[in-house]
Order: sequence, then C-alpha cells, then structure tokens
Amino acid sequence: MKAILAVLITVLSFGLLVGLLSIRSRSNQEHAMTERLNYFAGGEQAQRQKQKLTPKALLYNCIESIANGLGRLQQGKRIELMMQRADWPIRGTEFEAILLLWGGLVGLVTFLVTLKGAMFFVGALVGILMGFALLGLRIRRRRKKFTNQLGDMLTMVANALRAGFSFMQAFELIAREMDAPMGREVQLVVNEVNLGNTLESALDNMQRRVASPDFELVVTAVLIQRQVGGDLASILDTISETIAERIRMRREVMTLTVQGRLSGFVLALIPIAVGMAMEIINPNYLRPLFTDELGRMFVVGAIVLEIIGFLIIRKIVDIHP
Repeated sequence: MKAILAVLITVLSFGLLVGLLSIRSRSNQEHAMTERLNYFAGGEQAQRQKQKLTPKALLYNCIESIANGLGRLQQGKRIELMMQRADWPIRGTEFEAILLLWGGLVGLVTFLVTLKGAMFFVGALVGILMGFALLGLRIRRRRKKFTNQLGDMLTMVANALRAGFSFMQAFELIAREMDAPMGREVQLVVNEVNLGNTLESALDNMQRRVASPDFELVVTAVLIQRQVGGDLASILDTISETIAERIRMRREVMTLTVQGRLSGFVLALIPIAVGMAMEIINPNYLRPLFTDELGRMFVVGAIVLEIIGFLIIRKIVDIHP
C-alpha cells in the first residue's frame, strides 16, 4: 500500500509542479519587460499596487520574496540562461524558489505518509530533481523543434536574399511568418539589432539561447561571409541541405534504435509492475523486504542495479550521427 501511495504522491507532485510553473509563467508574461529591465539593471522594483490577499497573490509574493533572497545570495546566471533556453518567462531565482517550495511540499507529504523524518529529505530531494528533469525535458523539446524549423528558415532567408532583401529584412520576414521557437528567437535578434547591438553579438546570443550545433554552422557562415564576402544565399542553401541530411539521418537512427530504447523502459518497469501486483494480490508476501534490515538492503541494491542497467542501455542506443 505504501508503494502505491508513493507512486500517487509522485504523480500528484509532478502535476503540482507543472501547474505552479504554468501559472507563474502566465503571471510574468503580463509584466515580462518591466521585470527583465528591473532585474538586469539591478534597481529597485517599482512599487506594486496593493492587491487583495488571495491565495494566488500570497503564493506569488512568497515566490518573489524567496527569489529576491536567493538573488542576493548568488550571482550566477546559469539558471537564468536555462530559463531562456526553455522559454519560461520567469527569472532563474524564481524557478529556484518554486523548486524549494515544491520540494518542501513533496517532503512534507512523504513524511506524513511514512512518518519517518529521513523521508522528508528524501522526498524533497526527489521533488527538486524532478523539477530539473522537467526543465531539461522542456529545453530538449524546444531545441528539437527549433532544429526541425531551421531548414525552412534558411530556405526562406536564401530566397529573400535573392529577391533583393537585406539580411536583416529577411530576418524580419522570418520573425513575422514563422512560429515559435524560430520566430520568437529571430524576433529577439531583430530587437537587439534595433536597440544598437551588433548582428554578430545578437547571433551569438541566439546561439547561446538555443544551444544548437546546427545553428552554430549558420552563425559561423554568416560571420565569415560578412568578413570576406561571397554569395550568402548559396552558402545558406548548402547548409540547409546539410542540416536536412543530418535530420534525416537522426530520424533513421532513432528508428533503428527504438527497440533498444523500449527494452530499457520495459526492463526498468517490469520489477515495479510485478511488485505492485504482488502487493495487491498478497500484501504479506513482500513485507520482509521492507521490514527486515537485509530485505531493505536488497531493495536498495535492486534499485541501484535497475538504474545502472537503464543507463547502460540508454548509452548503448545513444548514437549521434
């Protein structure tokens, strides 16, 4: 029964994290520019209008208070860059504050279920790790979508250059016509250039946000062309064909390795499924594994071996063309 409760707590906690991030993101979208300017300028935030003490407002105030405290304690921008890569309109310190609150909630629920003090810290750690896993998943999905749009973007830029457009005019066309994340990232480049930044610096900032090896080829080609000259449209066509071939090869590799990847998931889930089935059919059968000291050691060893086996299978099928 405790195993089932643990699974339910995990699913519920994951849903709470997604909901908390989504409502916080929607709130920040309303004041995104003001928040960013105040944050990077290092000045005091503008005096906010008094709001009713609703649970939602109290939650926002709590997150902002913790985020401001974390901002004074640290100066690193790594989490801030990860927020930009995930396209979450929240500050890095706000994300850390959300993780702290959510980890404490998961730890508290785990403690109430197990009535063991050590399980509070275990639950809090698992909750925080799940938050970072969700962030990594968001970044990977956005990067994959960006890479899939890159070939069409290069074709549109090359055609616009042949039609007599300048490079910046072609980028403005991309920003208007293409969906996110490509359209959004290109629009940020256009905004930076309009505000006085150089094109080289704006493209470098875009590469830092998307962290795409394919787009790095584009940035390198554009910078070299601006220094030595040449037919940029033909260069972009060649890069577009290269990227399309790389995407096709990646998909072919994914198709050939799908059996191995599914085997890893199946092998990892079978012991959990069998254990849950045995707990429902005969609750006393597996009880020595959790009540006896030697049984708990076997459970920990089985979990460690499961993780090692899963990682080995993932490493075997993780082929980079």
